[in-house]
Amino acid sequence: MTQALTLVSHLLCPYVQRAAIALHEKDVPFERVVIDLANKPQWFLDISPLGKVPLLKVQRPDGTEAVLFESNVICEYLEETQPGARLHPEDPLARAQHRAWMEFGSAILADLWGYETTQDAAVFAQKREALAAKFDRVEAALAQGPYFAGEAFSLVDTVFAPVFRYFEVFDAISDSHLFDALPKVNAWRHALAARPSVRAAVVPEYPQHLMDFLKKYQAHLLTLAA
Repeated sequence: MTQALTLVSHLLCPYVQRAAIALHEKDVPFERVVIDLANKPQWFLDISPLGKVPLLKVQRPDGTEAVLFESNVICEYLEETQPGARLHPEDPLARAQHRAWMEFGSAILADLWGYETTQDAAVFAQKREALAAKFDRVEAALAQGPYFAGEAFSLVDTVFAPVFRYFEVFDAISDSHLFDALPKVNAWRHALAARPSVRAAVVPEYPQHLMDFLKKYQAHLLTLAA
């Protein structure tokens, strides 16, 4: 019997996208419920210990429901329980290395938050420098592609695809040139952007939603538009 899965989401959250990509890669049916994090419903607060998305609601065989939180935990659960493509290497050492790079992707997202929300030019420059240094590290770690570990799509790819999606919008405002000297990273982000699971992880209106978010924060990034 297939377990009923519900992904509690937000339209922009990159962590939600990780879980959505993994679900699409495994071709697992799921329901998606979108909430407004600025006006969190009480039912969500009741089941989310951290008050954050994503949540994965899993129906047990007896009809009761379990709730998982934290994107990496959700992705690991899907990898362990769901059929379809394997998203982790079989080798324990390679699997541990992949998990470490997933954490590195989360560190990039922490810098991205400052990059996209700050109104301060100096902070923006600092965050750009931090991102450039991290992407240099990624360039050195990449194999020949098209994905992080070569031909096989993995959970590391689910982490970095939402990172790169930001720059589809950011660089349309003002080219960051972050990827100019990083041929492997640049090829990787374009390969991920073309992946059906990555495209399906957000609504078609994602770019406009992200622009509205930047305007709400009066982001310094918007002042760089030509």
